[in-house]
Amino acid sequence: MSKFTEVLKDRNFFLLWLGQIISQLGDRLDQMALIALVYLRAPGSTWEIAKILSFTIIPVFLIGPLAGACVDRWDRRRTMYICDLLRSALVLSIPLFLFYKEGYALIYLIVFVVFSIGRFFVPAKLSIVPDLVGKNDLLMANSLVNTTGMIAAILGFGISGIVVEWLGARSGFYLDALSFLVSAALVFFISKKVKASVSLWRVSKEIVEVFRKSVFQEIKEGARYFIRKKDLRFTAGIIFILWSALGAVYVVGIVFVQKTLHSATKDLGLLIMFLGLGLFLGSLLYGRFGQKVSHYKAIFISLSLSGLMLVVFAVTIDHYPYFKIAALLAFMLGLLISPIMIASNTIIHQSSDNGMMGKIFSSFEVLIHLGFLLSMFLSSILAERMSHLSILVAVGCFFSALGILNLLSQRKIPGLDKA
Repeated sequence: MSKFTEVLKDRNFFLLWLGQIISQLGDRLDQMALIALVYLRAPGSTWEIAKILSFTIIPVFLIGPLAGACVDRWDRRRTMYICDLLRSALVLSIPLFLFYKEGYALIYLIVFVVFSIGRFFVPAKLSIVPDLVGKNDLLMANSLVNTTGMIAAILGFGISGIVVEWLGARSGFYLDALSFLVSAALVFFISKKVKASVSLWRVSKEIVEVFRKSVFQEIKEGARYFIRKKDLRFTAGIIFILWSALGAVYVVGIVFVQKTLHSATKDLGLLIMFLGLGLFLGSLLYGRFGQKVSHYKAIFISLSLSGLMLVVFAVTIDHYPYFKIAALLAFMLGLLISPIMIASNTIIHQSSDNGMMGKIFSSFEVLIHLGFLLSMFLSSILAERMSHLSILVAVGCFFSALGILNLLSQRKIPGLDKA
C-alpha cells in the first residue's frame, strides 16, 4: 500500500486520478438516469436499452480515428479540461430543456455529441499517464487509474440507484454535469505540461490541417504500427473477444436483475456497487502483486475464473433471488475480472512509443466498441427468443473456455509468456 501512496504523492497524477473519480462518478449517475428513463417508457425491453446505449458507442467509429491523430498533436491536458467543460454544458441541457419532451430523438442527439467529445478525452487521459509518472511506476499508476472506474462503480451506481428512485432521473443528469465541471477544474490545475505540436486554441485550424494533409496518413501509420507489434495484436484479439462477451451480457444482465430482484434501479445500482467493490479490491491486489506474474497469464487466469463465476451468479440468482446472495456473488465476480484491463493497458504502454499512444488507444477503442456494439444488439434480439439465464450461462462458459485454452497454448507463442 505504501507504493500506491508514493505514486499519489505526485501532485499532477493525483489531480488526474481524483478528477476522473469525480467525472466517472457523475457518468454512472447519468447512465442510471438513462436506464430509469427507458424503464419508465418500455419496462423489460432489452432492445430499447441497446438502442440508447448504441448512441454512446457509435462515436467511437465516426470520431475515434480522428481523435487519436489529433490528440497526439495537441496538448493532452488542455484537451481534457475543454472536453469536460463542453460535456458539462451538454449534459445540463437534458434536465433543463429536454426531459419532458416526447420521444428520445433529442436526448439521443445529446448523448451522441457528449460521447463524441469523449472520444478526444479518452485517448488523451490514457496517453498522459506515462508523462506524469516514471516508467517504474507505470503498473502502479495504471492500477490507480483503473480504480477511477472502480470507485465510480462503488459510489456512482450504488448512490445513483437510490438517488434516481428517490429524487427522479433528472437529478442524475444535474449531478453528472456538475461532476464534469469539477473534473475540468482539477485537470486544469495539473502544472506539468505535455509537449504538443499544436496548441488547442488553434483547434479549428488544426482539424482542417489534419484532414487536409495528414489525418489519413497518420491513421494508416497507426494501423501499420499496430500490425507490426506482436504484443499489441495478441492483446487486441483477447480484448475484442472479451468486450464482445461483455456486450452480450450488459443489456441482458440489466433486465435479468430487474426482473429477478423486482427493482428498476435501486437493487441494480446497489448490486453494481458490490461488483465495483470487488473490482476495486482486485485492482489494488493486482497492482501490488502483479509484478510477480506474467500479464498474459493474469489475463487468462482471470478470464477462466470470472467466466465460471458468471455462470454461478446467473444460476444461483435465478433459483434463489435474494439480494444478499447476489451482492456476494457480484463482489466475487468483480474481484476476478479486475486484472484484465490493468494488465492490458500496461502491455500497451510497455509496447508502444509515446508519440503513437494516442493512435494506439484510439484503435483499441474502435476495436473493443465494435465487438461490444455488435454483440449487444445480437443478444438483445436473442433475448426475445431465449431466456436471459441461457445467454448469461453461455457467455460465462465461453469466458472460461477462452481463458483455459490460452493458458494451455501460451507456451507455444514465443515471447508472450515473458510479458
